[in-house]
Amino acid sequence: MLTKKGKYGLKAMVHLAGLAPDALAQAADIAETNSISKKFLDHILTELRHAGLIYSKKGKGGGYALARPAHEIRIGAIVRTLDGPLAPIACASVTAYRPCDDCADLKTCPVRIVMVAAREAIASVLDRRTLADMRALSPGDELALMYNI
Repeated sequence: MLTKKGKYGLKAMVHLAGLAPDALAQAADIAETNSISKKFLDHILTELRHAGLIYSKKGKGGGYALARPAHEIRIGAIVRTLDGPLAPIACASVTAYRPCDDCADLKTCPVRIVMVAAREAIASVLDRRTLADMRALSPGDELALMYNI
């Protein structure tokens, strides 16, 4: 299950994907617009910055922006950064594999087989879609265009 940290991180990234080129967003504005606690958002933005997904500029006129174009950032990378591996159990993980101590044979364990399939299905969706794809689903863009006419 996606945690609140993962959900809020995705919302913040979609917000940043909607900025004009070279524009920066302040954490307080992102938090208010997306109904996220600023303190919690600060922690999330720090993790995203350390992962190289966003950058920050301090001082007057500072804020946050995407480190790469939205079409180059995969949703799976954001989720893994904030929530860890996509696998529902450790023995089904690609990046954080740990064998189960109660499993006699990894290749024939029915639980592992189904959980690997679940992980692959989730990864297929999240690694195929980009932040630009997610931003395109946002209804805010159409409304903004209507009010600027």
